[in-house]
Amino acid sequence: MSKTNQEKKLPEIHARRVVAQSRFFRVEQVDLEFSNGVTREFERMAGSGRGAVMIIPLIDKDNVLLIREYSAGTHSYQLGFPKGLIDPGETPIEAGNRELQEEVGYKAEDFTPLKQLAMAPTFFDAHMHVLIAEDLTESRLEGDEPEPLEVIKWPLAKIDELLTQEDFCEARSVAALLLLERWRNSE
Repeated sequence: MSKTNQEKKLPEIHARRVVAQSRFFRVEQVDLEFSNGVTREFERMAGSGRGAVMIIPLIDKDNVLLIREYSAGTHSYQLGFPKGLIDPGETPIEAGNRELQEEVGYKAEDFTPLKQLAMAPTFFDAHMHVLIAEDLTESRLEGDEPEPLEVIKWPLAKIDELLTQEDFCEARSVAALLLLERWRNSE
């Protein structure tokens, strides 16, 4: 079994500097010294520290809601769960309820946190809280999407079919779906 972060000594950071920046991203160079004396320069995308949420909306016990939205990174429309950044001062659950209303037009009375995921932790300081949302009622907030999102009701009985959809390939959505299945089987 591997050592946990508490047992293994983290490298010492000797210097950090921004080497590139855009409106959305900040790339840092980090000069490190490992416990064995080896030094390295790493580059990483610096996170905002706010985190993000991904919501699995259970519209009823047999169906989830998905969204189809434009993904600039792949220049394609992708199917997945609603998600977004946590605004300053928000808890993950408050952010989840806001994003749910902005992206699918529902609010939830009950949230179950499933897991916090990291996206490519070697290069990104980005954490996403995966939440199950239940007891949904219609409620819409204005969001920041450039076009209306397509909301799709998907039967849980067809999860295997969802996994074969070409446009359902975003790793965090796939992980969230598998976490949902595990959660459902543990009830």
